[in-house]
Amino acid sequence: MIKSVNDFEHVFFIGVAGAGMSALAQYLKGIHKEVSGSDRFFITGEPNETRDKLEAEGIHCFEQNGQGITGKTQLVVASTAIEDTVAEIQMAKKLNIPVFRRSELLALIADSKKTIAIAGTSGKSTTAAMLYHILSYAGFEPSIITGAGLTSIIKEGKIGNAAVGKGEWLVIEADESDGSIVQYHPHIGVLLNIDKDHQEIHELVEIFTKFKQHTKDHFIVNRSNALSASLSAQIENDFSIDEPAGLVAKNFDQQGLDISYSVNEIPFTLHSIGKHNMENALAASAAARLLGIALTTCAEALKTYQGIYRRHQVLGQKNGIWVIDDYAHNPAKCAASIKACQHVAEKVVAWFQPHGYAPTRFLRQDFVKEISEALRPQDEIWMSEIFYAGGTTIKDISANDLINDIKNTGKQAFFVENRNQLLAAIRPHLATGSVLLLMGARDPSLEQFSEHIWQQL
Repeated sequence: MIKSVNDFEHVFFIGVAGAGMSALAQYLKGIHKEVSGSDRFFITGEPNETRDKLEAEGIHCFEQNGQGITGKTQLVVASTAIEDTVAEIQMAKKLNIPVFRRSELLALIADSKKTIAIAGTSGKSTTAAMLYHILSYAGFEPSIITGAGLTSIIKEGKIGNAAVGKGEWLVIEADESDGSIVQYHPHIGVLLNIDKDHQEIHELVEIFTKFKQHTKDHFIVNRSNALSASLSAQIENDFSIDEPAGLVAKNFDQQGLDISYSVNEIPFTLHSIGKHNMENALAASAAARLLGIALTTCAEALKTYQGIYRRHQVLGQKNGIWVIDDYAHNPAKCAASIKACQHVAEKVVAWFQPHGYAPTRFLRQDFVKEISEALRPQDEIWMSEIFYAGGTTIKDISANDLINDIKNTGKQAFFVENRNQLLAAIRPHLATGSVLLLMGARDPSLEQFSEHIWQQL
């Protein structure tokens, strides 16, 4: 029976190209496990950058046909999206190999280290990356497992969402979307915020309450978010903006693509945008301080923070138009992303591709309220049709329904059903002194789409 990371050597991942799965695969390879995996996007003769990077790390990649699992395989890991009919699951059952879900394996890994778990409905990847950067700068040699690639690690030719350090501390994201967050027992737990996303608010509060109860040593809360503040623990471990707490950020200012603020009278500057990123950096600093790292060191480290993949990733400026690619996908994130870009240019033209019919239906009123309130009179929101990843669902809602609702609030909103027709439609609305903000998640082709828009602009 597998109860720790020491109980197996040969592990196989189904869906290894996914952001969460590839991070675990790389981490296990980094601690000298024999790692292999398959993915439906791995097709013989067709190029695949993720497969190339995994194989460069020594992770053997296969097509998703069951051939990669052998008698040596001791553990199979599958994401929640993998169904029992997949060939690898069938082979694992035939060979009597235990099958874990991603969150179960991450819980085992977290138990093997001193772990800092970052939770909340927004900002987890960014805060985890910022904390990892601070710890690295301070000489802690930390490890990280996250859902997005850190630019600093990507520049090394890696996927960027995992790293194994020699130190005792591990930084992870604790995901609430599937309830798996309750499996983790971190030494330090950080709660960034609670906003409607995936579940109703009362369900989220219940999940995060259990996360707090499972945290061993210190629980840190953002008191600026009313719901997360309701779970506030020890006041000296909390952080907030402009109100009493252990750490307080004040004097926020954004000039173009840079932000500045002060924490307990110490000045901070980051090459990043948006007030929400000040909150993320403040959370990272609060966690670092518990490890004895001075705020001045945090400030020095964050000056050199390089950001993460598809989180307000600036693709460049062309013809006086900035193009920014962002992972925003829930109402609060979309609104925060739009507001952050308003400091960059006089006009924001935002495009959003919702994902999933059920989530869009569930969040319809919230999307309309948050986006409408974020838009200035000169700003625009564009949407293309909802991304459909397959499976059984009722397609009784369209992105155009959201657009019509936003129009009814008096804001400028436009629908282009096929995103391949977006650039032609949107081009007359762009001019010098504007930002084209591209938002969306879950769709693996969004990076290529954004790059195409940038190249053809």
